[in-house]
Amino acid sequence: MRKFLAGAKLLASAWAAATLFTGASAHAAQPAPWEMTFQPAATDMMRQIAWFEHYTLWFIVPITLFVLALIAYCILKFRASVNSIPSRTSHNTLIEVIWTVGPVVVLLCLAIPSFQLLTAQYTPPEEAKLTIKATGNQWNWDYEYQTENTLSFNSAILADSDRAAAGKEDRGVYPRLLAVDNEMVVPVNTMTRVLVTAADVIHAFAMPSFGIKTDAVPGRINEVWFKAEKEGLYYGQCSELCGKDHAFMPIAIRVVSDAQYKTWLAAASTDLPGANKALMAEVDSKDKVAAAGN
Repeated sequence: MRKFLAGAKLLASAWAAATLFTGASAHAAQPAPWEMTFQPAATDMMRQIAWFEHYTLWFIVPITLFVLALIAYCILKFRASVNSIPSRTSHNTLIEVIWTVGPVVVLLCLAIPSFQLLTAQYTPPEEAKLTIKATGNQWNWDYEYQTENTLSFNSAILADSDRAAAGKEDRGVYPRLLAVDNEMVVPVNTMTRVLVTAADVIHAFAMPSFGIKTDAVPGRINEVWFKAEKEGLYYGQCSELCGKDHAFMPIAIRVVSDAQYKTWLAAASTDLPGANKALMAEVDSKDKVAAAGN
């Protein structure tokens, strides 16, 4: 069993390298038209989820094809036109053993890594270095940084009329219905804990590239954690139907270097819009330098 789990971890790591270095743009991940797979993983947890999805397909696809072939065979072999007198066979020990033992083995092969993944999702490998409280409202998010000097701000969908003033006119980087006025900013390679709750109705805090999703329930606090390994701007959405503007409640997390984060945090306490613009300018400058180097 340990060898199996170690192999799964190794495959997840290999998947990491492929994902991490494919498309090294700092504008990291967002939904794409006609997307059929997960967004590129930005955390080890999301890589494990992606690995498990591929692993389960090795069972789902053959079983589906086998059942389809079996149904087609039965339709052709035992149709009324060639079987005017139907068989009266009522028992076959071998078949019953096969269709009992087979599904049990398949379920065991799925259950073991599934429980392993579930346990990993609720077991942070290290203590959180940054804690942020996310409160869902109809239809925006309040973020509270539980640092030495508490920082609180609201994050709402960015209106088209505000794009120019915010410096977010590039819809490739700041897509319609996903761009927000104030992103959550976190440092790269830092264990981050998010305490999730709600002020009115049930919402859900979800970030696909990080492999996290949890309900935001009024009067309760749920906890998720992530350790983003790649700088960039990541998008998610409220994933619980919460009212008429549910579709207009995006989540944006900007992952930056530790130095950039500390500079932003110090400036944001007195001038959040100015701190955001300064951070965006620095990130854009860094992207241009990286692009020129490539």
